[in-house]
Amino acid sequence: MLALAWPLALTNLSQIALLLTDTLYLGRLGEVPLAAATLGGNLYFITLSLPFGLAFAATAMLAQEKGHVRHHVREMRRTFRQALWLGVLGFVPIGLLLWHGGAILLASGQEPALAQEAERFLRAILWGVLPFYGFMLLRGFLSALQRPQMALWVSLAAIGLNALLGYVFIAGGFGAPQLGTLGAGLSSAGSNLFMCVALAVLMSRDRRIARFRLAGRFWRTDLRRMAEIVRVGLPITGTMLLEIGVFSGTALVMGWFGSTAVAAHAVALQVASATFMVPMGVSQAATARVGLAAGALDRAGAQLAGWTAIGISVAFMAATAVMLLAVPGTIAALFLPPELAPTRELAALLLMVAGVFQLADGVQATAAGALRGLKDTRMPLLFAALGYWGLGLPFGLLMGFSAGMGPVGVWFGLAAGLAVVAVLMTLRWRRMSALPPEQLAARALAA
Repeated sequence: MLALAWPLALTNLSQIALLLTDTLYLGRLGEVPLAAATLGGNLYFITLSLPFGLAFAATAMLAQEKGHVRHHVREMRRTFRQALWLGVLGFVPIGLLLWHGGAILLASGQEPALAQEAERFLRAILWGVLPFYGFMLLRGFLSALQRPQMALWVSLAAIGLNALLGYVFIAGGFGAPQLGTLGAGLSSAGSNLFMCVALAVLMSRDRRIARFRLAGRFWRTDLRRMAEIVRVGLPITGTMLLEIGVFSGTALVMGWFGSTAVAAHAVALQVASATFMVPMGVSQAATARVGLAAGALDRAGAQLAGWTAIGISVAFMAATAVMLLAVPGTIAALFLPPELAPTRELAALLLMVAGVFQLADGVQATAAGALRGLKDTRMPLLFAALGYWGLGLPFGLLMGFSAGMGPVGVWFGLAAGLAVVAVLMTLRWRRMSALPPEQLAARALAA
């Protein structure tokens, strides 16, 4: 599990490093650019729930085909192509939403200046959506083959490229005009394009991967297989939409407290997202390992893969919880200059709350990944709806406004929602992984 998980986790961390680089540049320009990019970034990640759902569904199907189907080269190629077509089709509504992101933020009650600045960011970064989906799909294919290292090297190279682009476009380095939030969108979109193209080129030069001929006869469609990806992927999309949406909705709520709260929330969320990327990588490994075992009708192997992944996430997130609870002020100071002392103090408080929910966040993500390996995606959707929106956000609003705890109270609501989802996901995994072999076979062959 570790052999597959660590490259995936580092790849995920490299994605966060791209955002952290932009945050560091924008934080030096003031609260307004940082807050605007945060609001725009939250809307951007809401729209990414569809690409994530389709890519994760395709990864689960590819893993099961690798584990079970005799002619897996042909079947995996067909699944990859149909997933790619779905991503192209899904880009149309995503692009329209992001292009009009300023109007959406205004309708949510944000300040006009922040909404206008966020729109500049969104209209630049939207051109990186489709390349990012292509990268995720290629990475999922490599995960099913248990060869994730190639995606890791590309992601690490993208960090350096994004830092250079950010220095030029955001900070105005080398005599270039200082574009601020527009520059952040341009640098992120350029880095996403690089990752997709570079990974595709590297895969095409590998003989064992090139034999799949992923780009051959791209125009051919398989509606049955496409429908199966949608059937498995839409609940994943819904689950991620609910999870991303509750954090993005929290950012909008922070806007009601002012730009200081938004900026503090941005810093705390960036750090919490960075720590989350490790269990996210473990969950992706769990999807592949559980899917391979399920495809081979190996119930014991599927159980062992899932519980091992959950144990790894618990160990890692326990360590990050100690760090966030011990030195929150030091971490906040890395992002915010001394003249923003009130923002620093609030960010440190939010980081302590993030330390409280680290374990729950890691467990729910990894258990959901293990369930995806069994193509069990509908019940996790219901758990997310109940935990995040039925309990987490309402409780956070109650604590933040009625109880007078402000932004800290809103984050305590997030902690409560994550805890509920973690318990429900773990119980669901315990039940589904104990299915008799014949039922496991029925799920593996459902496509």
